[in-house]
Amino acid sequence: MAVTLETIKEAAQSIAGEVVHTPVIHSDALSEMLGTDVFLKLENLQRTGAFKDRGALAKLKSLEGDANKKGVIAVSAGNHAQGVALHATRLGIPSTIVMPKDTPFTKVNRTQSMGARVVLHGDSFNDCMPHAEKLMQKDGLTFVHPFDDETVIAGQGTVGLELMETVTDLDAIICPIGGGGLIAGVATAAKAMRSRVEIFGVQAELFPSMYQAIHGLDPTAGGETIAEGIAVKVPGKITRPIVEEHVDGIFLASELAIESAIETMLDQTKTLVEGAAAAPLAALMEHKARFAGKKVALIVSGANISSRLLASILMRSLVRTGRITSLRISMSDNPGALASVATHIGETGGNIVEIVHQRLFYDVPVKSTQADIVVETRDQSHVREIVTRLTAAGFPCRQLGDTANG
Repeated sequence: MAVTLETIKEAAQSIAGEVVHTPVIHSDALSEMLGTDVFLKLENLQRTGAFKDRGALAKLKSLEGDANKKGVIAVSAGNHAQGVALHATRLGIPSTIVMPKDTPFTKVNRTQSMGARVVLHGDSFNDCMPHAEKLMQKDGLTFVHPFDDETVIAGQGTVGLELMETVTDLDAIICPIGGGGLIAGVATAAKAMRSRVEIFGVQAELFPSMYQAIHGLDPTAGGETIAEGIAVKVPGKITRPIVEEHVDGIFLASELAIESAIETMLDQTKTLVEGAAAAPLAALMEHKARFAGKKVALIVSGANISSRLLASILMRSLVRTGRITSLRISMSDNPGALASVATHIGETGGNIVEIVHQRLFYDVPVKSTQADIVVETRDQSHVREIVTRLTAAGFPCRQLGDTANG
């Protein structure tokens, strides 16, 4: 079948009441910050924390007869796995998920807790696929592709359908791209409902597979990305022509830009997002002049980010913005010197978090010492105030790391 507005509406009817009809909210904070009228389509509120619920359920509900009895199989280490597992179990359909062997235990356990049989095989998605095909043929299973399937695309397209029904006069939609299933569905629905709306995709710079395919460039996808949800090396054969027809442009977001967007979403909108879901905001922040004064919707595709990674991102943000900094301070190795340094820092309003007082290993005179002091501050101008005061008081001081350019 071809993916059309009608097939997307049929998918919407099929999955109605079984997935979350997620809200579209206007973000005053982002709108003021970026000079753009910003709306957020919150797919992070789905039951599994991501939009994948929609396409997985649409596909599962299209199955009949033996397919329902024998079961389905999918390859995924993330959101698609959980979407298939959850809804297959709900519908009484056996499900098997093939995951790479190094998939975090939390993801394996969560997928199993949703009722799926998990098979660990290989080191990557590409390693999993041949094994999944063997299991599919051996057990007569039906494959549920994460993006390159018309029914799955139609299911994802219900995101665009709901969005356009809620905000009818949008100027632009910015959507993450991995294999292209989400943006293919969203673009098909949105363009059919309002031909003037512009559709933009965003890929991680390290995985620009759709961008390169459309522009005839050699593939280079690979590396460690914070946006693993869109880390796809080869775009879909079905999704690519849809993207070529309906998408007006594709932005590439750097790792630092995506990381900053995760923190900005949490800080400015109190919305928790994973890397892939932050990519649209990263693109908007970098290209805000392009969208100035327009009504722009960001597809917030998911919220499945690990606590450890989130904690690291938040701490790194504090360092980049100068709210936590590390100072290396030289002083005489005499009683009271460190107390005097602490007094100066305290009187400027800085809060000392940690002190490493080192006498032995620095290349300094034997009667001198250096201390690395981590200080909580207001911003970079406050850091400069502290450095200036300490230096003027006879304690040469410099800021460590690359935070000064943050």
